[in-house]
Amino acid sequence: MRVCFFGESFVNGTGDPGCLGWAGRICQSAWQNGHEVTYYNLGIRREISTQLRQRWLQEAMLRLPSEVDGRLVFSFGTNDTTVENGRQRVEIAHSLDNLRAILTEAKSRFPVLMIGAPPIEDAEQMARIEELSKQMEIACEALSVPYLETVSTLKQSDTWMREVAAYDGAHPRAAGYVEFAGLVENWAAWQAWFA
Repeated sequence: MRVCFFGESFVNGTGDPGCLGWAGRICQSAWQNGHEVTYYNLGIRREISTQLRQRWLQEAMLRLPSEVDGRLVFSFGTNDTTVENGRQRVEIAHSLDNLRAILTEAKSRFPVLMIGAPPIEDAEQMARIEELSKQMEIACEALSVPYLETVSTLKQSDTWMREVAAYDGAHPRAAGYVEFAGLVENWAAWQAWFA
């Protein structure tokens, strides 16, 4: 199995001194459980969904030729909700358009999972992340793409929120990513890939 993880800095694992993030940890665990996974981390810091929409297919096809068991995991949204120069980088309607376009094409080619953005320290942006996450969940349900909402669980996590606050206001360190990885690893949709 080859799995491409697409998204932004949380996919990249920014802030984790072990350079695993959550995606690396769940693939490491899959190996420990006897599943030979080839892991491609394609997270780009500061990337918005509009940019991801433009690049993901070419990058996936380079890594997932037709003869392999290719899978895709997407996780994005935080950068879309960031306000710069008085404007949100990507309005929610446009984020959802990007989501639908990406996932519609992706699921026609590969098994696909979608994971929602986690919480950050800034309360106003966190409210925008929560709203986007709700709307993404509705869109994914309509597309029959499994969706894992993370913001509500991780904002209750002392470990995640403490590490985010102590580091840069957005990213945790290793222990926070361990918690994120646990959510994904215990998700039935992820587990089904290894049944």
